[in-house]
Amino acid sequence: MINIYPWHADVWRDLVSKGDRLPHALLLQGPQGIGKRALAEAFAGYLLCESPTRSGTACGRCDGCRWFGAGSHPDFRAVEPEALMPVAAAEDDERPRTSSRTAKPSTEIKIEQVRELADFLNVGSHRGRRRVVLVHPAEDMNANAANSLLKGLEEPAPGVVFLLVSHRPARLPATIRSRCVKVVVPEPAPEAAIAWLEGEGIRDAGRWLAYAGGAPLRALAYAQGASGEAVTGILRALAAGEYESLAGGIQDRGGMETLADALQKYALDRALEASGGVPLYGTPGGRRVGTAIAWLAFARRLAGDRGLARHPLNPKLYAISLLAGIPGAK
Repeated sequence: MINIYPWHADVWRDLVSKGDRLPHALLLQGPQGIGKRALAEAFAGYLLCESPTRSGTACGRCDGCRWFGAGSHPDFRAVEPEALMPVAAAEDDERPRTSSRTAKPSTEIKIEQVRELADFLNVGSHRGRRRVVLVHPAEDMNANAANSLLKGLEEPAPGVVFLLVSHRPARLPATIRSRCVKVVVPEPAPEAAIAWLEGEGIRDAGRWLAYAGGAPLRALAYAQGASGEAVTGILRALAAGEYESLAGGIQDRGGMETLADALQKYALDRALEASGGVPLYGTPGGRRVGTAIAWLAFARRLAGDRGLARHPLNPKLYAISLLAGIPGAK
């Protein structure tokens, strides 16, 4: 049985209360890093449970629950990018999966994956109950995959429930959105998120929650182990203006992505400071140089440059290129 996060209690009660009125397609949408995928997976398990409790949870003991827990339930299918298979980690909606492929796993949902659902959708339930399809993140479907899924949404087979999970629903085709009932999954209150992070053993939980933009699972991923040390080192170097030594410390693609992410948060915080606002991500300011317009322009540039971190570039040269754009950098 999959446990839901405490801040999802209200959404869970609303989902369970639908009972026989459950629509054939739900779109669970909200910020990334708050546990939407886990919520959808838990609800799928509840729908497939053969003896749900009176309190509105899966029993965890029936054949349906055992099969679902083992990842082998015949009436459940998960459709995700190859890069997210199989579910194994902590950052909510982007838990990395291991793969035996030698090629780089795809980061999009392909049409072949959706087409593989045809037999599943057109054959009756193995257990005489609902069949459940979980699509995550739904906006990662390429155009052909989205069009293929649309056919299943337009003419749903009896007893099939689609659970679409989305961080950015505006990127989904309007035709997909219009055929789903929207379920807004809100960001948890800071107090609840901080309490949960502290329960997970995270020190300075408030700082990491701010850096994660209020998303507790992302904060957990940022704060743990080598990742937390890398972020802390980058922010200290930025505040001190130690750009040359910072560039020399970027050794691999992971370091490139961490630097680009930190730089964008740093730039947005400096833009807010320069315009008299309060930093959103809690990054240390250091020297006050550059106007709000300059920092915003730098942040916009980083939005495009961040994607390059996934390409086979020289890490040090990539870092030098990014750092050279900092307002006031020499």
